[in-house]
Amino acid sequence: MSQRQSSNKPFDVIGVGFGPSNLALAIALEEQAETAGRRANSLFLDRQTDYHWHGDTLVSQSELQISFLKDLVTLRNPTSRHSFVNYLQQHGRLIDFINLGTFYPCRMEYSDYLRWVAGHFREQCAYGNRVDRVEPVIGMDGSVELLDVVSVDSQGREHRRRTRSVVVGTGGTPRIPAVFRDLRDDDRVFHHSRYLSRITQQRCARGEPMRIAVVGGGQSAAEAFIDLNDSYPNVKVDLILRSEVLKPADDSPFVNQIFAPENTHLFFDQPESERERLISEFHNTNYSVVDLNLIEQIYAILYRQKVSKRERHAFRCRTQVQSATSGEHGVRLHLRDVATGQEEVQHYDAVILATGYERTSHKTLLAPLADYLGDFDVERSYRVRATPNLKAGVFVQGFSEANHGLSDTLLSVLPARAWEISEALLEMAESCEHEHLQLLDTALSASA
Repeated sequence: MSQRQSSNKPFDVIGVGFGPSNLALAIALEEQAETAGRRANSLFLDRQTDYHWHGDTLVSQSELQISFLKDLVTLRNPTSRHSFVNYLQQHGRLIDFINLGTFYPCRMEYSDYLRWVAGHFREQCAYGNRVDRVEPVIGMDGSVELLDVVSVDSQGREHRRRTRSVVVGTGGTPRIPAVFRDLRDDDRVFHHSRYLSRITQQRCARGEPMRIAVVGGGQSAAEAFIDLNDSYPNVKVDLILRSEVLKPADDSPFVNQIFAPENTHLFFDQPESERERLISEFHNTNYSVVDLNLIEQIYAILYRQKVSKRERHAFRCRTQVQSATSGEHGVRLHLRDVATGQEEVQHYDAVILATGYERTSHKTLLAPLADYLGDFDVERSYRVRATPNLKAGVFVQGFSEANHGLSDTLLSVLPARAWEISEALLEMAESCEHEHLQLLDTALSASA
């Protein structure tokens, strides 16, 4: 498919972002066309100039936290050519992976798998297009049957593409705590999402000594700590976290059942109070938790320091950053022990913010549709509830945790969710085609 649009015919769907969520949707739409003859004219837009998934965080110790069987398609169609197992077979590593005896590939390999799948859909994706906004196309009767997706390419040129539906799958936005927001332009303070590119710009990459603070108590903080310890022997690291300890992720079998696709139905049908209770109860499956093997590695590193009596790193638990300022000689953090109230000031050469992500980018992109979308409540089909005069479809992927459950931001439900959205999109496309034919018949009858 050409990445350019003809002047008259709108796309049936434009996907904003081509991460795992919309990549799974591309597979679902392809399957619909191959098995049921239901075809959608689709295009995906991605701000990256080529396919990368978490490319700036893929340190050597980084492993996927869910089974490889929860890939883009296997839970729905185990025989798909887009499965992780077929990826291994095509790359001559199936036996080698089996010999590892694990269900959890490294993220570097999983990123390569996603890139491999994306290569099959290269003609359906316009890379290097940052979507700026989605605008309504208002008809003569005030209804909105079409949307304009406005993007800017890598040369700064604006493009306007028309579509009957849009699916926003832009993922999370780095969360920057308020105390660090004035330091956004300081190269010594950066979010973990930019870890690899930023750390190579620091003095430690040239073998010089540095003192670095890692702020956060989750998986990203743990991975950064271990990478700094292993890759930069001249770096001293302070791991700063509000909680008392690093908490292990609960990935036990019974708990993992909450991420099964069928549980989405059960969760969605619960009253709001029960949804909130369930999210709170299982919060430690996904947020501010660390794989147990990484916790054990970090503990062993700190223990060996005690044995050798050579202090290199510090574990600053129960600690809140009160303020952060920067100067010629580094970054000054004002720290407070939340248990004792004791305060101190520490100076660092760099600060890494492993402070998680926010899920708000869809509201920014869809701001021109705010009058139609209200509070962005989402239907079971992942379509945003709209006023009756918005006929065009607005769907979101990864922004519905409050009413679809904790699995909504994870990889676990991608195959099922993509299929549900594909069915809703195709039903809309077929309905539009049916209405178009009816109008054409009416016009022909009148002219006769």
